[in-house]
Amino acid sequence: MASATSPPSSEGVLDEIQHARYRVGEPRGEQLGASQTIATLREQGEVDGVFACTRKDRQLSRAGTPYLTVELGDPTGTILARAFNDADLLAGRFERGDLVRVRGRVERYRERLQVNIATIARAEHEQADPADFLPSAYRDLDELEGFLEHLAGEVYEEPLRLLLGSLLADKRLRAEVRRAPCSIPGQRASHHAYLGGLLEHTVGVATLAHELCVLHPRLDRDLLLCAAIVHDLGKTREFSYGAEIARSAEGRMLGHVELGLRTIAPHIPGTLSGERRLALEHCVLMHHGPDSAGGARFASAEALALHRVNALDAQVKGAFEQGLGAPASSGV
Repeated sequence: MASATSPPSSEGVLDEIQHARYRVGEPRGEQLGASQTIATLREQGEVDGVFACTRKDRQLSRAGTPYLTVELGDPTGTILARAFNDADLLAGRFERGDLVRVRGRVERYRERLQVNIATIARAEHEQADPADFLPSAYRDLDELEGFLEHLAGEVYEEPLRLLLGSLLADKRLRAEVRRAPCSIPGQRASHHAYLGGLLEHTVGVATLAHELCVLHPRLDRDLLLCAAIVHDLGKTREFSYGAEIARSAEGRMLGHVELGLRTIAPHIPGTLSGERRLALEHCVLMHHGPDSAGGARFASAEALALHRVNALDAQVKGAFEQGLGAPASSGV
């Protein structure tokens, strides 16, 4: 996955535009194509484009009249924008966190560029794809899906194999697995906090689980591997996407573990016994450990194993995202 487009090096532009704060796998700025970007804005130039609204403040001038201050962003940078006319009317047409369609003109104020807004409103779905504005995985998602299918093929118990086959055949669910992150960027203990992060994490956890079964052959290999593949499916419903990644209403109220059990349930084949279904659901319920499961104790070695490999992949990835793996400075 290519990194965000670099802004031009024209004199003064680097001082006037705050460059992208997007992290990890940076968003696909080049996919914005010929559309207007922050980095291409020039003094006295017309603005007509879609941007992420990352700040929205209603303020008062010295004369007591209201105006709007907005921060606009895309993968190439951020810029302040202000609306001095019809501020309250325009404010009702969008919210912070929306992707917005903006028309106006670039002006210079106190030696910095800003946009004088003529109109601003929430962008329609066909005008903007959140994937163009949000951090995305570096790794190739098609390749990761291939790994996921291979790992699912390593499950031989027929009812569990049928369950995974049904889940993987659900095109809508597959698309959501490709899109979902594991966490919201910037939050404490976040990991895989970018689009495609769920798929990457799932492959990582399932791979670790597969290898652990080689070291500990007494583990129920089919149960553990199946649980590793399905343990975070609730994250496909936990988030919403706009200018930023946020939690959906059901994500806030139910959490991804409960959502995961609900996602799995319609795909469970009738041939899966009640005992095996309970064992699988216990692994999913316990994958964050007893403290996140109402104090319940691990009832199987497979549930404990899933908890450990999930934490290992999440914590190592989180350490890299938070800079722990950055090479030490040579001091030169």
